[in-house]
Formats: sequence, C-alpha cells, structure tokens
Amino acid sequence: MLHLAFDDLAHAFRTHHRAFHLEVRDDYSGVAGEADRVQRFLDGEPQDPAASARWHALMREVTGAGCAVQRVRVITEPHGDYARFSVGTTAANIEVGEDIRWLPRQDAPASLPDDDWWLFDDELAAYTVFNRDGTAEPGWAALTDPAITAHYARLRDELWTKAIPHADYAK
Repeated sequence: MLHLAFDDLAHAFRTHHRAFHLEVRDDYSGVAGEADRVQRFLDGEPQDPAASARWHALMREVTGAGCAVQRVRVITEPHGDYARFSVGTTAANIEVGEDIRWLPRQDAPASLPDDDWWLFDDELAAYTVFNRDGTAEPGWAALTDPAITAHYARLRDELWTKAIPHADYAK
C-alpha cells in the first residue's frame, strides 16, 4: 500500500480525468480544523476562507483543466449538527467545480463500505485513515489493485445514480 501526502493527492487530481469521493461518516469534526468550522456555522458566523483556500484553489485548477470531481455523501436523516454544517456549506465546493450529491443512509445499499475513499480514473483508490476517536491520520493510504478499483468503480456508478444532486437535496 502506498502513502499519499496532500501533494501526492493533488498530483492524482492533475493527472486523471475523473476523481470520485465516497464519504460515509456522519461526523468529521475530529478532522483537524473541522470542529472550529462547524462551530462557526452553528453560531451563524461566516466561514473563514483561509480554512479551505488550499483545497478550493486545487479544485478550481483541476476542474478548470477538465478533471471531473464528484462526491457522494451518505447522510443520516434527520440531520445532526455536522450534517447541517455539511449541507449548509457545500455551495462553496460547488462554486469551485465539485459535483456533490447526497445519498440518504436508508437508501444506500447494504454493501456500503465503512471507509471513505477517492477513486481516480478507475485505477487508483486512496483511503482516508481514521483513528477510533474520529481523528484522521495525515495523508491517504492508496492502492492500485485492479480487482479493488474495479469493484469501487461499479459501486461509484451505482451510488452516483442513486444520489441526489446538491441543488435538489439542499431544498
């Protein structure tokens, strides 16, 4: 298994045509910086643009160069604080070129994996590694096993067709 730092992941975006992210957790507030962003949202304060500047710059660059960046976020209803934050701040990701859809957990297949992962052009899978306490390890664990990436490509296609586009879900 490979370890990818942020610059390695950025390279994957720059050298592939399609990037798909599956998010299955109900709460990411254990990820560095997220708890502060959630609290700002809950307090009705604007988001700090610096908190997402690096990501947004990368997304503008790669989507502008033709890479399709897609996400399916599996979401439990009714929404908790983190889900409200996530739905309420997704417009910023859409504005920089991401295509984000929502899949209510009750509509997800029983075979839904427990892991978040990126899939790049059906050939590279990169996992976010979470600790038991919800914090994330730096970087991503990645592999290129064709059997695994083919399975994820099929799952991506199934989830993408079931998921609800952000503009419709946010209503």
